[in-house]
Order: sequence, then C-alpha cells, then structure tokens
Amino acid sequence: MTWKILITDYVWPNNDIERCILETAGADVIIAPDNTEETLTKLVCDCDAILTCFAKITDKVIRAATKCVVIGRFGVGVDNIDVKTASELGIAVTYVPDYCVNEVSDHVVAMMLTWNRKIAVFNNSVKKHGWDSLPLNMRIMRLTDKKLGIIGFGRIGKAVADKALSFGLHILVYDPNIPEYQSDSEKIRQVSLEELLATSDFITLHTPATNETKNLIDKRELNKMKKDSFLINCSRGSLINESALYDALKNESIGGAGIDVMVDPIPSRNHPFFKLDNIIITPHTAFFSQESTEELQKRASTEVVSVMNGIMPENLFNEEVLNHPNPRHSIK
Repeated sequence: MTWKILITDYVWPNNDIERCILETAGADVIIAPDNTEETLTKLVCDCDAILTCFAKITDKVIRAATKCVVIGRFGVGVDNIDVKTASELGIAVTYVPDYCVNEVSDHVVAMMLTWNRKIAVFNNSVKKHGWDSLPLNMRIMRLTDKKLGIIGFGRIGKAVADKALSFGLHILVYDPNIPEYQSDSEKIRQVSLEELLATSDFITLHTPATNETKNLIDKRELNKMKKDSFLINCSRGSLINESALYDALKNESIGGAGIDVMVDPIPSRNHPFFKLDNIIITPHTAFFSQESTEELQKRASTEVVSVMNGIMPENLFNEEVLNHPNPRHSIK
C-alpha cells in the first residue's frame, strides 16, 4: 500500500524517527513549509493522513482533505484540531495523552522550587553584584506543611502530587470530573475550588483547554488567592486571563507566577509579562526531554499507521467515529 501523509509542523531537530516508521509502512511523507491555513488547505487535498504538532487543523483544512482517514496529534491534547468536523466526516483522531507525564510534573516542581528558594534571584544577584549583595528580607517558605493546590487531577496532576509529598506538602485537589477521590495519603484532600484558591500556598493547573475551562483563573479567582501564593501553568495558556494575571502580579495581590504556556503560542517580545520580576517564564518546554520527544515521535506515527491498516490505535480520541454510518477509516 502506498499512501501520502502530511506532517504540518514539529519542534524537534529532525523527523527521522517519523519518516522511518511511516515510510516503512508505505507512506510518502510531505513536510509543510509553513502551517498557515492557506498552505495546509492546498497540501492536504490528496493526503491520506495528517500528523500535526501545534498547527491549527481547522474545519476548512479538514474539509479540503477529502481522502484523509486519520489525523494524528503529536501531543497530549487535541484543542488545535477541529475534532467535531473530523468526527462528522468519519475521520479518526489520535493523540498521545501520557508521553510527558514525568517531564511536565518535574517542570512544575522545578518552577515551585525555583520561585520559593529564589534560585534565579540569587544567581542573578551574585553574577551581577557579587557575594552577599542581596539582603535576606524576601519571603522564602519552609515547604513542610504548606499547601499545594492542584486543579485537574489526571495523570500529570497525580504525578505532581506524588513528587510534592516528598517535600512534606499537603495536597488540595479540585477536579469536577472526579466526584469522590479516595487517597491512600492523609495529606491529599479533595476540596472545593474556593477552598483551594483561598488556602493554597502554591497552585498548579492541569486541565484541558475547553470552552468551560477558558479563563478558569480570572480576576475573581486571583482575588481569592493568598497574597504570597504562587500560580503555575504548564497546561494550556487559555486557562488564565492574562490581563487579570498581569494586574495581580503588578499590584502584588499574589506573590508570583510560573508560566510555560501563553494564549499566543509565540508571544511578542513586548508582552507585558516580560517586564515583571515576579513571574518565571519558560517557552513551552515543560514537555521536553530527549526521551519524551523520541517517545512522542514513535507513538504518534505508530498510531497513524495503525489506523491506516485498519487496526484500533492505542489512543483514539473521537471514539464516536467507530459507529459512523460512512467512516473514512477501516478500524475493526
């Protein structure tokens, strides 16, 4: 079987791993020169499959892909894919929901420790001004018996909790999708969002990007937080109202924030956040390690090959296509 697959974008050094898997399976691999809607719409017209990282796979792109059987996502979420249109047309959507659990949870803990121990502040002070240049009058917490609030308690939220327990933190969990969570640890407790916001010393977000979670943290929620609390977002940029967070940081109504994702995936260098001292920003790298990236490349490509061969993939996002009256796929 010879088929054509379009890779819309990727952020790792090369796509040798994907090419090996896909070409061995009989695919001709096309790499998009850019990921604008206009370019993708032209390229997908004769493609049997699409693999995408951050590119927007819109309704227009999907409808132009009249031969497409499967859309595979290099990643945990599928909010850049118009899944509704894909499902309507009987196109399978695959993803890799569990490939970077260790990396993201490590990143969250690193953000918390970097902020609380003032690692970046002390490092910059010593390099710029020498030893003993900074008075010890800033807030540094003893982590034992402090509270970490985790909003969203899936794979990554649970991994964060496991690691945070080793520092003696108490874990407060809010997740409306888990009606009653029973923990083996007396230090993990399910609470309301209001209690979590009001009592947590650190808060980390781990929910998907949906219409319901957009601006989950807004002015109202920020006003409920403790004055020295630290907010971490290594999930999706849309979970936080950035204007409200900027005001809270500027006015020091919360202690600080650690941000790995923003509403604009490539924000301007003049973004107001970049002028603040009480925010740590990393450029959407929480997912990254050589091991996690190689795993992602292999698994995302293998999922697409499975669908093309009529085999149930490990992670089918839109299971409703299995009952589609006229599906594009041949999954049995």
